[in-house]
Amino acid sequence: MLEDKFNPAEDSLSEAEKLEKYSGEVEWSYLRPHFEAGNLIYVDPCLDLKKAGIAFAEDAQEQVQIWLKAGDLVQPCRQHAEYWESAQITFHAMIVRPFILAQPVESAETHA
Repeated sequence: MLEDKFNPAEDSLSEAEKLEKYSGEVEWSYLRPHFEAGNLIYVDPCLDLKKAGIAFAEDAQEQVQIWLKAGDLVQPCRQHAEYWESAQITFHAMIVRPFILAQPVESAETHA
């Protein structure tokens, strides 16, 4: 169980500091429960994850809507989840309550 010191909702840090603190690389198994709860947002690699996190944290609804319409932010479906599970994708993830933003970690193979 996580201790209170890991609870972003009760953290006294600035928004930027929270985003940094509650970010990291994770396996799909960590993200699966958030996907199932409907709280996972996929962030396209063309978009800076921290910039997206700041927009969510600051409730910049207009900017978020622009990214959603462009497909840069997506609420994943079951097909995404199945692919990520089978391909063992690793993600950069960021907690921005109530959401988890996730962006695939790019490997050298994706640029070959």
